[in-house]
Amino acid sequence: MAKLLSYISLAVIITFSLFAFMAYLISSDSVNITKPLTDVIVEVAQLPEDSKVIEIDKVKLEPPAPPEPMPRNVVTIDVASDTHNLSYQSAPISMTGGSTGFKQYQGMNNNEARPIVRVNPKYPIEAMRKGTEGWVQLAFDINEVGKVVNISVIDAQPKRIFDKAARHALRKWKYQAKSVDGAAVYQKGRTVQLDFSMDQQS
Repeated sequence: MAKLLSYISLAVIITFSLFAFMAYLISSDSVNITKPLTDVIVEVAQLPEDSKVIEIDKVKLEPPAPPEPMPRNVVTIDVASDTHNLSYQSAPISMTGGSTGFKQYQGMNNNEARPIVRVNPKYPIEAMRKGTEGWVQLAFDINEVGKVVNISVIDAQPKRIFDKAARHALRKWKYQAKSVDGAAVYQKGRTVQLDFSMDQQS
């Protein structure tokens, strides 16, 4: 019986101690712990002042002057004023240019096509360097608009030296086509000789 009372007393003491400890814990949780707030420094960045705008007057540039056209080795014949110089005769007519010459052969009369533009052939560089001279006889046709077509080499001296230059020049010639009853007609079998002479270079 004495042991039972001692156990009960011990249990009461332990229970009381537990309740007291719990009460202490509850009271400590209710305490507000406040920490001092640190000062927050707000820096306001100062915007740079607007830079002054410098206005630049626009300068109007004058367009460059167009280059002067290079002179071309083209002979233009005025049909109205030079008709007396273009009449065809039975004998060949010799006409010379800056670097070459040409001879118009017989077989034409005043009623046939008349040349209005003649381009002198360029002297081949290799032939000029060697001092080679010569001539080329060409056959050609004239179509209804006065253009030279169907060019072929009849003869040349020396062979194949001046053929290309002569054909290239004759291809640029322009004629006033022959007309029959007011209509232009196609002409075949025209001939011409282009001369290449070093004397005409000076």
